[in-house]
Amino acid sequence: MSASPRDAPPESDSLAAVDALSPLDGRYRAATASLRALLSEGGLIRERVGIEARWLLHLAAAAPQLPGAQLSAAVRERAEHLAEAPDATAAAAVKLIEARINHDVKAVEYYVRAELTAAGATAANLELVHFGCTSEDINNLSYACLLKAARGELLTVLGQRTGELTALAHRYADTVMLARTHGQAASPTTLGKEIGNFAARLTRAQQRLGAVHILGKWNGAVGNFNAQVAAVPGVDWPAVSEAFVTSLSLGYNPFTTQIEPHDWIAEYCDALAAANIVLIDLCRDFWGYISLGYLRQRVVAGEVGSSTMPHKINPIDFENAEGNLGVANALLRHFADKLPVSRWQRDLTDSTVLRNLGVALGHTLIAWKALGRGLTRIEADGARMAADLAGAWEVLGEAVQTVLRAAGVAGGYERLKDFTRGRSIDAPMLAQFIDTLPLAAPEKARLKAMKPQDYVGLAAELARRV
Repeated sequence: MSASPRDAPPESDSLAAVDALSPLDGRYRAATASLRALLSEGGLIRERVGIEARWLLHLAAAAPQLPGAQLSAAVRERAEHLAEAPDATAAAAVKLIEARINHDVKAVEYYVRAELTAAGATAANLELVHFGCTSEDINNLSYACLLKAARGELLTVLGQRTGELTALAHRYADTVMLARTHGQAASPTTLGKEIGNFAARLTRAQQRLGAVHILGKWNGAVGNFNAQVAAVPGVDWPAVSEAFVTSLSLGYNPFTTQIEPHDWIAEYCDALAAANIVLIDLCRDFWGYISLGYLRQRVVAGEVGSSTMPHKINPIDFENAEGNLGVANALLRHFADKLPVSRWQRDLTDSTVLRNLGVALGHTLIAWKALGRGLTRIEADGARMAADLAGAWEVLGEAVQTVLRAAGVAGGYERLKDFTRGRSIDAPMLAQFIDTLPLAAPEKARLKAMKPQDYVGLAAELARRV
């Protein structure tokens, strides 16, 4: 029987994980814990409280001629506390106010005013809370600070995965395997070199994400300091604004509408999605190597691989990672396309979209952690790789035809194409063919001594360079 609304569990602030609508707060709750304090609604509210309080302190110092700029020691102390570490109960208190007035940022302002009132703030002091601000002044800086902190969390985990891949590249630098292009046997490589390719790509992806310049704006309802100039025309408001934004370790954007245009968030999402694409590629390759038997997975005692086939050890960590990376990128690509677009001086479509940033970053983090589990379980099966190589003498056709080219022998490629294409070749057949070639005896001897496992070029050296 399907559940009706009255059969549903009662709502509470401590919703059980099994009743969560989103797997981020249900099944994968532990994996996303480090982002929850930043990108949950509670995290956003606490950051907004901090921005409001910081602005009050900054304004009081920047415009001491304002009647409310003189803060008592108790009021200043309370404002500093709100700026640095809002109470754990702040988010719930703000939500109660929001329920009454139906405006999320105004509720933050009222909360800050109430806290300062309790500390003895004067009426003039209180009028400097949210002075000259639009909600988007608070919001854009809050999101900027939160995404900056989240980037630090993500880069730490991505750095761990890159380090693990680098270690595997070095460990398996000399482990020769048959390469596959178009799914067909190709010139041999080493497992370490192929893993090293991913480590190098991830390093570049990390650098790209870390280089995104995070911006903020603080310039009023349409970006022109209209209210500030009307109220206090003698202050250099652009300078005050820039000093405030940069005090938060953010870049300053002086040219905006009501909203900071979110171009940097699009760059951030694009960079994160690009890192995820590299990892999707990795997951699929590792899945394939496991399927071929080139990689074995360590047995975990007590684990079940299939509800009916007891022999199975499925590559579930790589599959979980791939699936979550896809969900994350669907959102990240939407953010990159949508957020920089806003009608005229602003519309509200960005507001609800921004609230889902934590969803995309959460799925990303789940994927990266699943990948980490998968990497700890794999071992190379050198014997399985060697068996494939032993039956692939045709891959030496590339070596032979290139030696012919180097010797100036015309039609070298065509000779090897006629000999190898679409047929199985073994060692005696290749040796017999080499004897027919117009090459010096020492060169023929060198080619006949070559085995598929020897034909790896600089793969091992390149793997060690990663």
